[in-house]
Amino acid sequence: MSTTTFTLLIGTLILGQIVGFVAWGLSRQRARYRALERQGAEFGALDPMGRTAADQPLDTSSTPALTGAPGPAWSGERDFVVQRRVIEDGNASVCSFYLVPADGAPLPLYRPGQYLTFKLDVPDPAGHATKQVVRCYSLSDRPRADMYRVSIKRVPAPPGKPDAPPGIASNHFHDRIQEGSRLSVRAPSGHFHLNEDGELPIVLIAGGIGITPLLSILNTLAHWADPREVWLFYGVRNRGEHIMKEHLESLCDSHPEFRLQVCYAEPSEEDIPGVDYQHQGWLDIQLLQRTLHFGRYEFYVCGPPPMMEMLVPALEASGVAPEDIHYESFGPASLTKRRAPAPTAVSAPVAVRFSQSGKTVQWDPAAESLLELAEDQGIRVDSGCRAGSCGSCQTAIESGEVSYQQTPDADVKPGHCLLCITTPATDLTLAL
Repeated sequence: MSTTTFTLLIGTLILGQIVGFVAWGLSRQRARYRALERQGAEFGALDPMGRTAADQPLDTSSTPALTGAPGPAWSGERDFVVQRRVIEDGNASVCSFYLVPADGAPLPLYRPGQYLTFKLDVPDPAGHATKQVVRCYSLSDRPRADMYRVSIKRVPAPPGKPDAPPGIASNHFHDRIQEGSRLSVRAPSGHFHLNEDGELPIVLIAGGIGITPLLSILNTLAHWADPREVWLFYGVRNRGEHIMKEHLESLCDSHPEFRLQVCYAEPSEEDIPGVDYQHQGWLDIQLLQRTLHFGRYEFYVCGPPPMMEMLVPALEASGVAPEDIHYESFGPASLTKRRAPAPTAVSAPVAVRFSQSGKTVQWDPAAESLLELAEDQGIRVDSGCRAGSCGSCQTAIESGEVSYQQTPDADVKPGHCLLCITTPATDLTLAL
């Protein structure tokens, strides 16, 4: 091969790469433009375009019509009405609740992966009429102007402890929240969400009910017709726990860049390999390494703590950059984010006094937050999101100062702090 021919060949290859990259960029821009057009159409009316069979229009006869553009996020609580309930798995342990605003005003957009915070009045086992609890549940669908959806798993008593109480809030939703029920809800929030401007192919990794925020991400990408390659690795025990099975399979048929990889840890005799699931066993790093193509990906991971404690460090150990890993554990209600120790204003040991309990302890940086420190001392603290959003762990500061690890989403009263995202900056006395 002559030098001229070789040079022409190299130039052709480079030109081909440039053309391919430009075409990919234009394709993505067109996809986003089409998505914006669809959003504009559906936010002006109650009949969104492009709904699947699982997204049929809600009955809005009992609420005012939604008109205009999406509204701003609200402060405090807002009343919602449950318009529909749908069981989403074979075991009937997961139920989706479709919520519309009682005032009929358009809903604000949210970032796919975020959650809602609910203030619930539940029966009090101690004999009082009701008690108030705060819980956070991930939004499980793409943003819409007319409704929100959360999908909630019933939490039974812990295994081997039949006398222990089951999940208060989840069982309240399943047993008492019916179509027509009203709920008090805070605006969407949360730091785990889709990076809308990312360029990398996406890998979604879900364990059990941890799929809910990833469904929001997946449905959004499908609605946008985003050209990025998207993988979903989803681990459950068997078909009985497989959430929205038909919906996920329909996405495979309609979106060529979506690749579904289902893992059954304990398949039943009725579960068919290659049809109901692609892999037998639990999700682990070896499966990802065997299945994914060589290259860089952006990972979104949500599942039970054992899966997270194994998988997230394994991703980093295998060379994935920390900024390419986004995760939370089973939704905001049990969020376990890695944090660097918060800097303190003093180098001397810091004492934390709990005035109502009569306990004084030295601050232990390994506790990561004042909430964890209080719980380690056996002090009961109401908490919901553990991420600075629901405000249920708000506590009065009697003396001293705190440092925040992140900006709180909840409104904090003067002289109070959110224990879940604070550490002591000085000797501290808390009204606990």
